[in-house]
Amino acid sequence: MSVVESASGAGPMVVAEGVHKRFGRTEVLTGVDLTVERGQVMVLLGPSGSGKSTFLRCINHLDKIDGGRISVDGELVGYRQAGLNLHELREREVAARRAQVGMVFQHFNLFPHMTALGNVMEAPVQVKRVSRDAARATAMRLLERVGLADKADNFPAQLSGGQQQRVAIARALAMEPKLMLFDEPTSALDPELVGDVLDAMKELAREGMTMVVVTHEMGFAREVADQVVFMDGGVVVERGTPAEVISNPREARTKAFLSKVL
Repeated sequence: MSVVESASGAGPMVVAEGVHKRFGRTEVLTGVDLTVERGQVMVLLGPSGSGKSTFLRCINHLDKIDGGRISVDGELVGYRQAGLNLHELREREVAARRAQVGMVFQHFNLFPHMTALGNVMEAPVQVKRVSRDAARATAMRLLERVGLADKADNFPAQLSGGQQQRVAIARALAMEPKLMLFDEPTSALDPELVGDVLDAMKELAREGMTMVVVTHEMGFAREVADQVVFMDGGVVVERGTPAEVISNPREARTKAFLSKVL
């Protein structure tokens, strides 16, 4: 299945309506409304603590929301609706839906005892019950796609940070997701290793993958994003095209943030 085929349905890919999230007494998201269209790349910008990463985790139900609703591909995330009431799904149902959404974290989270090839093969074999031969063929194709076919037999400790992150991207793609979430995927990397990871992400965008990306890489945001969203204090302060938000921001909070990072 190609990236474009996997996003061939109707309607937006992600719809968030009035999303609230608290940790104890701290309200991290205070009514977030966002829509991500199919094939769109949305970049979330904002200072630390603005709620960007929490929102990303809520899309995947890694963090449960305290108010509002999120849907992915027309299905509520973490809940089903019966009349006017929402009922939380069983963990097995949540996991099945989560398998349709790829997520790449700041830290690579690869299995250290598995080769690059083994890391990419593992989820399709264990979760989707794909045969090992089919999973191996797909994993090799994906490693080649991210420029690491020659590192298939290397263990994570034998790879650079940038190479490990590209393996993590290939691992997420092995589940044939309809949506990819990236949580500051280059922030833990040495500067000279960032480019290869961003190139792999740009290639995904060109192929039509729907992506939501939390990043401080302003060049990537300018070049690849269809929509840029600036968050602060748990709310969406400003949204628009890169030209609108990055080059010509309207809000004082956006201007203050960009003055520090550009």
